[in-house]
Amino acid sequence: MKAVIGLLLILGVSHGLEHCDGRQDGAQCFGPLGGTVVLQLMDRALVTERYKLYKSSTIIFNVINNNMVGPAIQNRSSFNHSDGTFRLNDLSRNDSDEYKLEVYFSNGSLKTDRTLRLTIQAPVSSVRLASECLSQGEKRVSCSSGGGDSPQYNWTLGGLSLTDTELLSVNSTETNSITLKQHVSGIVACSVKNNVSLGSHKEEISNCGFIFINCTTNGTHISQWVFAANTTLCVEPTTTFPTTTTPDPSTAGNWPIMAGVLSALVLLLVVGVAVVCAQRKKTSNQPTDEDEQELTYAVVKIKQRSGRQVQQRAEPEVEYGQVKFSERPRPTADPTGEECVYAKVQRGR
Repeated sequence: MKAVIGLLLILGVSHGLEHCDGRQDGAQCFGPLGGTVVLQLMDRALVTERYKLYKSSTIIFNVINNNMVGPAIQNRSSFNHSDGTFRLNDLSRNDSDEYKLEVYFSNGSLKTDRTLRLTIQAPVSSVRLASECLSQGEKRVSCSSGGGDSPQYNWTLGGLSLTDTELLSVNSTETNSITLKQHVSGIVACSVKNNVSLGSHKEEISNCGFIFINCTTNGTHISQWVFAANTTLCVEPTTTFPTTTTPDPSTAGNWPIMAGVLSALVLLLVVGVAVVCAQRKKTSNQPTDEDEQELTYAVVKIKQRSGRQVQQRAEPEVEYGQVKFSERPRPTADPTGEECVYAKVQRGR
C-alpha cells in the first residue's frame, strides 16, 4: 500500500567553498567538486623564509621574498602571504592527493615540513523522500539524493531524534531507509551530508490506518494491529435487555402536590369552556335589527256622534284596539318576503 507523500516543508543544499586548517601535520582537508578550497598553511609568510608546496613529487608553488614563483597551477590558484592561505579553484578529482609544505630559512636550510591530505567530493543535491505502507501497518520511508560522495543520513521526527518506541529495532537512523511503527505520524526529516555539503528534506506523514486491538472473542485472545476500515474482530453482538424505571425516592413525596395542581388546572379549563359556550348561546338568541315581525291588526270601529250637522263633518270618534306584535322566525325560503294580516274596518254613522 502506498502512502500519500505529505507537504514539502524545507529543502536545502549548501556547498561550494571549504576552508581547512593545514597548520597541523597530517591534517585532513576536503574540497567540493567544481568548487573552491582554501588551505591555511601558516599564520603569515615571512620575508626571511622560503616556502615550497608539493603535490606528491610535483612542486605546486615556490615562494621567495613573498613572491610565488613557477606555480604548476597558476591559472586557478593563488597564495596570500599576509594570512598564509593557499586558494585552489575549480577543483577536480585529480586534485585529491597528499600535499607537503616545506619551510626554509633564508640560508636555504630546512626549518620544518608537514603534510596534509586533500580529498575532493561531489556535493549532495536534490534530497527527496518516499514512503510506503507495509502489510502490517508499518511505514517505510526512504531518502535519496541526486548526488554526493560518501553520504551520511540522519532522521528526526518533529525535530527530535527517533527512538526505539517509534522505530523497528532492525532499523538505524544512519541509513537511507527507516521503518516506522504503526502508530507513528508527524513531520519526518531526512538530512544528507558529506564533508563538503549538507541537504535536508521534511515531509508530514500519517499512519497507514491500522489500529491495535486487544480482546477475547469466542474464547480466543486477540492482540494485534489490524486495518481499521475492514476489520470485524472484537466486535461483539449487542443484546438489548428490558429495563424498568424506578421512581426517584427524592420526588416520591411530591406526587400528592402535583396531583392537586393538575386537578385544579383541569377544573379551571372546564369552567372556562362552559363560560365560553354559554356566552355564545346567549348571543345567538338575541334578536337583531334585521329580524322580521308579524303584525296583527285589531278591528277598529269609527262611530259618528249624533246632533251634528250633516253639512259640517264632525270629527269622528275613534276607538283603538290593542295592537300586538308577535315575533316569528326568519323564513328560510324567501328572506325578503313579508306577510301581513289586516283586520276588517267598519265605519258606523
